Amino acid sequence: MAISDIPEYAHLSDADVAALGAELDQIRADIEADRGERDARYIRNTIRLQRGLDIAGRAMIAAGSTGGGRRRGAWWAGTASLGVAKIIENMELGHNVMHGQWDWMNDPEVHSATWEWDMVCAAPHWKHSHNYVHHKYTNVVGMDHDVGYKTLRVTRDEPWEPRWLAQPFLNLLLAAGFEWGIALHDLEVGEVIRGNKPKDVAIPQLKEFARKAGRQIGKDYVLFPALSGPNFKHTLTANLSANLIRNLWAYVVIFCGHFPDGAEKFTVDALDEETRGAWYLRQMLGTANFDSGPVMAFLSGNLSYQIEHHLYPDLPSNRLPEISVRVRELCDKYDLPYTTGPFLVQYAKTWRTIAKLSLPDKYLRDTADDAPETCSEAMFAVLGADDAVAPAEGPRRGLKSAIARVRAVRQERRRARKAAARKGADVTRIDRGDKAA
Repeated sequence: MAISDIPEYAHLSDADVAALGAELDQIRADIEADRGERDARYIRNTIRLQRGLDIAGRAMIAAGSTGGGRRRGAWWAGTASLGVAKIIENMELGHNVMHGQWDWMNDPEVHSATWEWDMVCAAPHWKHSHNYVHHKYTNVVGMDHDVGYKTLRVTRDEPWEPRWLAQPFLNLLLAAGFEWGIALHDLEVGEVIRGNKPKDVAIPQLKEFARKAGRQIGKDYVLFPALSGPNFKHTLTANLSANLIRNLWAYVVIFCGHFPDGAEKFTVDALDEETRGAWYLRQMLGTANFDSGPVMAFLSGNLSYQIEHHLYPDLPSNRLPEISVRVRELCDKYDLPYTTGPFLVQYAKTWRTIAKLSLPDKYLRDTADDAPETCSEAMFAVLGADDAVAPAEGPRRGLKSAIARVRAVRQERRRARKAAARKGADVTRIDRGDKAA
């Protein structure tokens, strides 16, 4: 099922893992030593841009709420501007500021301890479920609650139940109301109902959530529409639309970073005596990027570089593109895959996983140890002991090469099965790797 021995899966020795960790530590040290005015200027300019888009959007919505023609165009432009402002506030500001990426500035306005974002999730709840749980236990089944968000089955380590048949529909609901899904995530309402979460912990959290959600609902759906007077409905629908734009975008970006092919899952055993180098390696294997230019990267909060973000969650987001160059070089050096691809392709792979894992396992073709969405070290058994040994000379043979060899063996066996079936031969000997079959 999921990976239980990360160095074995990665085809790296303990010394390799330690060396990789040391090189990644050096990247961190280099960026920390180089932080300065250009980074501070970047985040302050981002704040100014976001606030400008927010003000401009609300002004255009007000101007376009009456009349037709050009005024309707102003309403649409204002809604789009407000939606983009909410995206920037959520992705490049809220998410990254609350990771502590700008705490080194010692600016009380741009600090993880004081920032509260423009969505229904209370900042303390998100910082616990995301910064502490998710980033510490990334993709560890049973530990990281972001693996499917307790709503979706995204790995076969989660036993199939009839309720999973509805997950393609639930996925759409989660996308549309993503801020609400995130807000309820750390509350663990189900655990409260079952009596597994103490009330003295749950009740204060629920009250804090209610206060935050109430402020957001009041601002977006009562105050601003009321200020528009007779155009209440137009402002209300504009705010609803802007929040929907933000929710859909945040959902797609997050899912592209965690659930496409190549974003691996891990068992709890993988955490046994985990070193810093092994933690780095788990982040590299458990996350995925998508290809982006400067604008796409900015609008995603630079989470198009999800691998780099998971390696260095508290380094400034604007430095992730340059970090990615060095991380790619390390992947080449240690023969590790660097999981990335076009934005729409990465999301299509995510959607395919969600759709197919809604079905019982008996309808799935791949094995539980060698499927696009879930792999383990057991997938390399088809290679044999001799093939697993690294060459004494020549380029390193690591995980990337091993995966390529497994795929080649599988393709060869598929061709052999087809040929044997045409001759009426026994195909089970081929599946066992019997070359005489």
